[in-house]
Amino acid sequence: MESVGKEKPHPRRSFTPEFKAEIVDLSRRGNRSVGQVTMGFDLTGTAVRD
Repeated sequence: MESVGKEKPHPRRSFTPEFKAEIVDLSRRGNRSVGQVTMGFDLTGTAVRD
């Protein structure tokens, strides 16, 4: 029997140091909220805040 309502976990993604630096820079500039940055790059808020 299949589990109802349970989704398979997403595979963990890896990002280059350059990409991480760009995301941090975008978040710190103040033009966009962390939420806006995360939506634009399909990231989680926790990933950006950490």
